[in-house]
Amino acid sequence: MEFYLSGICYARFDPFRADTEVSLLDLASGSFLPPQPMDDETRQHLSTLSNIDLAGLPAKLGEAAGCLAARPASFEMSDGSFYERKDDHHYIQRRVKYPVDLIVEGDSIVGVQTPSRDTICIIVDPAYRHLTVLPEWDALYPQPVCGLQEVRTLQAPMHDGVRLATDVYLPAGVTEPVPCVLIRTPYGRQDEGLQWRLYAQRGFAVAVQDIRGRNDSGGDWFPLTCEVEDGSDTLDFLAAQPWCSGSIGMIGGSYLGYVQWAAAASKNPHLKAMVSEVAAGSAFVDMPLRGGTMSSGMLAWAFAVSQRKLDVSKMERDDWDEVLAYRPLEDVCSQALGYDVPFWRSWLAHPCDDEYWARGNWYRRAVEAGGIDVPALIQTGWFDDNGMGSTQALDLTANYPAGLRKVIMGPWIHQGNCAYDLHGVPMGRSAVRYDLDLWYFRWFEKHLKGRDCIPADTGAVEYFTVGQDRWKTSAKWPPEQTEPFTLYLASDGTLAQYPEQDAGQDTLHYDPAHPATHIIDMSENEIEVPEDYTLEEQRPDYLCFTTPVLEEDWTFTGDVAVQLYLSSNVPDTDLMVRITRVGEDGRSIKLADGILDVKYREGFDREVFMEPGQVCPVSIRTTKFSACFRKGQRLRFTVTSSAVNFSFPHSNTRAGFNSRETAVAANSIHFGGAYPSHITLRRETQA
Repeated sequence: MEFYLSGICYARFDPFRADTEVSLLDLASGSFLPPQPMDDETRQHLSTLSNIDLAGLPAKLGEAAGCLAARPASFEMSDGSFYERKDDHHYIQRRVKYPVDLIVEGDSIVGVQTPSRDTICIIVDPAYRHLTVLPEWDALYPQPVCGLQEVRTLQAPMHDGVRLATDVYLPAGVTEPVPCVLIRTPYGRQDEGLQWRLYAQRGFAVAVQDIRGRNDSGGDWFPLTCEVEDGSDTLDFLAAQPWCSGSIGMIGGSYLGYVQWAAAASKNPHLKAMVSEVAAGSAFVDMPLRGGTMSSGMLAWAFAVSQRKLDVSKMERDDWDEVLAYRPLEDVCSQALGYDVPFWRSWLAHPCDDEYWARGNWYRRAVEAGGIDVPALIQTGWFDDNGMGSTQALDLTANYPAGLRKVIMGPWIHQGNCAYDLHGVPMGRSAVRYDLDLWYFRWFEKHLKGRDCIPADTGAVEYFTVGQDRWKTSAKWPPEQTEPFTLYLASDGTLAQYPEQDAGQDTLHYDPAHPATHIIDMSENEIEVPEDYTLEEQRPDYLCFTTPVLEEDWTFTGDVAVQLYLSSNVPDTDLMVRITRVGEDGRSIKLADGILDVKYREGFDREVFMEPGQVCPVSIRTTKFSACFRKGQRLRFTVTSSAVNFSFPHSNTRAGFNSRETAVAANSIHFGGAYPSHITLRRETQA
């Protein structure tokens, strides 16, 4: 069988045999080497690239083949792997990250495929390539892959004299300048280069750079501060190289997405295209101070990047409850890691949106520069913990002309396109896609090489609706087939389509010594996963407002505008709001959330404290989602004032989240009459 990564055949071997021979693609020549026994090093390398355990694959396929004889609707294997029939030629693996999906012909397995955010792996019998996405790759790239020149390391000079280590991959035989794909990363350019060199094999130059203060680059590591200027300097440096045509695209996810928008905000003319995956946004809209609260959920990430080189082992802890309880917060790193982390202290020293944060606020800087016009492919998920960063990207590009923006949003976590089920919550049999990386290549071919290769029958926006198991298209975001739909908080704990005439209020009592929980696994470093909040919602410091049982299906797509009227006995507090879907079984599954430190209700650049009994309007924007609420289900909106694992608990004092002194808050939400607290969703008007 043939082993493909993003449409490139890297190896040929028999996945049913542990003692198989393997023929590997010679990267230098673009030709295959003679077969040789598959050794452990080769097997591990291919496993890393594919997210498939190749050592265990022969036994897995052998057992699965035996299960297929009766063509069951589903089957479970001895190791707990659960498979479900999707169609005549595909069985999908449920309940696992990076599923090994089966490609079948009759009762024979003719291949497997595994999705991820950046690349897709397919292992298939060549006679059955038509059962995969590979024919679409063939149409985009009918020619053989390029060989690669030896990697060269350049030192890119920045405006202040700091030099950034940059590895360059070039297609062999380059005789004239070619477009360049740039990746700027805090995670190690050598490791990142393993996957991004794919673009060099398709005729692009590829530059993978350690950002300032990381790995082999100079300077100090202060996240979200220097990327606008450093990005622009890097673009100028690459464009001046003799092998570069001056047209540069950028790609990558999370922080690698953030640096793209930062570079775009510089208005550098050499940036011609972006592939923005799960991009981080500005500090107070996204991380680390979303809504003015300090994110405890990203502490695992902060630990992993706390020194010059990435160390993911620092995210794996069994004492997170103790770590999150350390005060003052300036001591968290020294207590938990045994050493100080300068950027953590800098974050804490700037609790308001001041000049420190303004420097790295790519959204604001882009707006102040008159906007941007870089063609952008934006990919995110409903449960992406940097989802608010993608919201900012969507807002910034809302008025792009047709063809300059492509948006793909699925039922995915920050790790992206990697599972059919999240934390025990089924997303659907179509939740995973096998063409994301194909879209990335198409985008660069179109906007860096000028090829007319974008399929005409695809929408500018593609999004997945949970509960319908459907991908949909739209010309814009929010979709044109949606309209605002407002639900009002009511005195009997319901959500109504009309406000009550009489004023009322409900009060939650929040004690920082006993905060509510945001349900995640801290070591997983995924902050926005869907979870069952049924038991949490029974706490006395929750207010719940729920629709009656629905008599028809309701489908909502977009984010939610929350308008609350709050009074309290304390000068400051947090509000965490969630949208959940309550099933016929009573389970309340989180779909979206939003948070705000109330003193920032008039802007993150200033503190406005409450007076006792004063009724204050508070607006909160939630994360995005698309979900169908079926007949017999209910929609629920909840309000609480803490979310351990998401944010450090507010003390209910003027000192905010970083205080040993605390007070118990009586936070009242007003509704009806002069204070019609409500939520506004976007309801789909078409089935």
